[in-house]
Amino acid sequence: MQYWFVSLLACLVIFSAAQSQQNEEYLEIGEKILHKGLVEEGAYTFLEKLLEVGPRFAGTPEKAAAVEITYQMLKDIGLDKVWLEPVTVPRWVRGDVEEAKIVGSQRIGDEILSIAALGGSIATPQEGITAPVVEVHSFEELEELGDSVEGKIVFFNRPMDRRHLNTFAAYSGAVNQRSRGAIEAAKYGAIGVLVRSLTLRIDDYPHTGGMRYEDGIPQIPAASISTKGAELLSESLEFENDLHVYMRFTPEMRDSVETYNVIGEITGTEYPDEIILIGAHLDSWDITPGAHDDGAGVAQVIQGLKLLHELDLRPKRTVRGVLFANEEFGISGGFAYAESAERDNEEHLIAIESDRGGFLPLGFTVDNEDQVVEYFQRYTYLFEPYGMHQIIQGFGGVDIIPLREQGTIAIGLLPDSQRYFDVHHSAKDTLETVNPRELELGAVAMALFAYVLAEDGLPRFIHEEYLSN
Repeated sequence: MQYWFVSLLACLVIFSAAQSQQNEEYLEIGEKILHKGLVEEGAYTFLEKLLEVGPRFAGTPEKAAAVEITYQMLKDIGLDKVWLEPVTVPRWVRGDVEEAKIVGSQRIGDEILSIAALGGSIATPQEGITAPVVEVHSFEELEELGDSVEGKIVFFNRPMDRRHLNTFAAYSGAVNQRSRGAIEAAKYGAIGVLVRSLTLRIDDYPHTGGMRYEDGIPQIPAASISTKGAELLSESLEFENDLHVYMRFTPEMRDSVETYNVIGEITGTEYPDEIILIGAHLDSWDITPGAHDDGAGVAQVIQGLKLLHELDLRPKRTVRGVLFANEEFGISGGFAYAESAERDNEEHLIAIESDRGGFLPLGFTVDNEDQVVEYFQRYTYLFEPYGMHQIIQGFGGVDIIPLREQGTIAIGLLPDSQRYFDVHHSAKDTLETVNPRELELGAVAMALFAYVLAEDGLPRFIHEEYLSN
């Protein structure tokens, strides 16, 4: 046997033994994080305190209070650094009036409909709008109707597709009617828009969300309608083609406001300028406490840092928590963070975001090509003891899109999605819908993954191909 082959074989055996030992060490660390987390359920405690301020929409006093509260939470942990970075956010105010009803129906008379103005919508005229309603299920169907919708209210009634096991796929298949419905309807002369709420449940809670306008196309008022109201309206239109709806709501745009990203970190012992980020967005929509979207993520970030700090787990690279401002109405915090001069001497290797609710975690998604996903799948063994079997290709998170565009590897915490859209962007998104242990398991998973990645860094092929861009 050649000497070089014997030497290579010996090196491989040594490397394999060292890798096995390291794996065992990481599993032991994971067990410590898990046990401490499940005993404390600290994420739920942080969430409970956060939700006391009420809805945390961008630019509101409640959002300012959330900044102060979470800043103090991070300070109280005793992290190496805690600070604020300014963010300018748009200011949209819902107004005091939101009402709608079917009027003059021969079959049911006047019937109240539950609505919520879509974020960014203009107001109706002061007297409201009363007009015939036209139901459509797609932009193609709207195009076929063309100018016949002029002077009418277009009712977009495309449900989320129940065939999708992944409810985020169902959401993606329906969300464009909310985001672009007013644009497309206005092209043909419509004077208002109602959009079926994006949820799989049939209830009387309207789900809001962002919409937009386009230069050169008239701006018309747009609101979501509860799924119960959408079913009633659709059924009524089958009997009466000339059915009329009245709607009135009073939102307005105001001057932009300054707020902050809230940031805290455990500084790396060897490579402090190489960052592993764990993040969530601090804001919520204005009609909801935002327990799952994204109070849960905020609580998991804070608790994840607390678990690492109190277990004295100080990795080679920096683990930084960022609570981003204004994800819901423009990703202002994500862009401000990525573009800040504070980033000039920093290298963000990986960003992990929690923004899919505080439900039972199943694993992580990696927003990158196959070979990068395959690299991260080597860490699956860390999470299998907790029933988290998936490290798969998928979206990382909205707030970390700007970092991803700069070359950072974007990863998302992946919880079970079946109940998320029951509460998403609605008044139902309350503390009572959050299970403390499921929430804590997400914090544990993020803390463990962040620590291990901060220890290991990235291999050369990822570092050179992505982070050098």
